[in-house]
Amino acid sequence: MLSLLREAEQHGEGAMHPYKMQRLIKERGKDEVVNVGQRASLYRTIERLCKAGLIEVRESRREAGRPERTLYALTDEGRSIWREWMLDALANPARKYPEFPAAISFIPLLEAGEVCEQLEKREVHLAAELARLEALVTEGGSWGRLFVLEMEYLRATTAAELEWVRSVAGDLRSAAITWNHDAQHDDDAQHDDDARQDEEER
Repeated sequence: MLSLLREAEQHGEGAMHPYKMQRLIKERGKDEVVNVGQRASLYRTIERLCKAGLIEVRESRREAGRPERTLYALTDEGRSIWREWMLDALANPARKYPEFPAAISFIPLLEAGEVCEQLEKREVHLAAELARLEALVTEGGSWGRLFVLEMEYLRATTAAELEWVRSVAGDLRSAAITWNHDAQHDDDAQHDDDARQDEEER
């Protein structure tokens, strides 16, 4: 939202209606990286930004036979926060905690064949998503690379994940990666004993 309002400023508009924000996001394919698919979600975001003092109502107008249209604009603080966020997001990788790596860390609790089967399903989904992103990059390429950079990024990360998942699934099928529940339990118990002994010696 802040970026769209900053863009409006640069184009001399200064303010924008929520409907136009949502339309621009969808027309430009930004809904691939910005989650405002539902109108209600967009308005909740705008409400939060207003309460935080980052945007403000610039104008309200009512046309005959149409609901009132409210135009929003950046505040000075919103403009400053937007710039700080942009520079930080470009420079510093954010540490996130998605579900997939968390699930991977506990796969020894399942059977190897079961894990392999689920990863093969993930392969199918990732391959389909990669094909979709490839099509979007190709379609948007006529506008120049600048306008599809976020799609290129999503394509690159999806391709990397697909390659990794295929590698792990292949090693599970060949038993290059395997585990034994009893052996895992014994290893954990031995680790606990060693930790207690170290603590006692201190």
